[in-house]
Amino acid sequence: MKRVVVLGCSGSGKTTLALRLGQRLGLPVVCLDPLYWRPGWRVPDTAGFLSRVADALSGDAWVSEGNYSQTFPLRLPRADAVIILQCPRWLRLWRVLRRSIFERGNRADLPLGCPEHVDWELLKFIWRFDRDTWPRIDAARIETGAAVPTYWLRSRREISDFLAALPTPPLST
Repeated sequence: MKRVVVLGCSGSGKTTLALRLGQRLGLPVVCLDPLYWRPGWRVPDTAGFLSRVADALSGDAWVSEGNYSQTFPLRLPRADAVIILQCPRWLRLWRVLRRSIFERGNRADLPLGCPEHVDWELLKFIWRFDRDTWPRIDAARIETGAAVPTYWLRSRREISDFLAALPTPPLST
C-alpha cells in the first residue's frame, strides 16, 4: 500500500488510523480538514481547496484522511486502497465530546485558526451521518473508484488486525 484513502464519520477514528498507517508504512499523512477550513471555520473557495489537495497529494505515496467527496477524482484514481471506518454512533459521539473536552488544540487534523468546538450542528451531523451523508459519500466513492480495494473496519480489533497484517516497510539505508 502506497496511497491510502481513509473515510468515515467524525469521531470514527480517521485521523488516528491515518497516523498509525503512516507510521507503520512510512508514508506521509495528509489530513484534509486543514486544507479545507480557513481560520475561524470559514468555508474556502472550491478551486483553492482542490488546488491545495492536489499539491498535498502530488507525491507517489501518502495516506489521505477525510471524506470531501469533491476530492475523490484527485484521490481515488491514484489510490491503491480505501479504508472505511464504521463504528457505532454512540462511540463517535463519545469520541467527539471527549476530544472537545480533553484534547483541545492537540489534534493533528485541527485546521489553523479553528479552535476545537462541539455544537448542536456537529452532533446532529454525527447522529444522522449513516442515513443522510454516508449514502452520498459512498455513491461518489463507487462512481469514482469502484475498482479500488476497499476495507471496512468496524472495531478496534478489526483495525488492530488490519494493521498487524500489513507488511513492514524496508529500512532506509
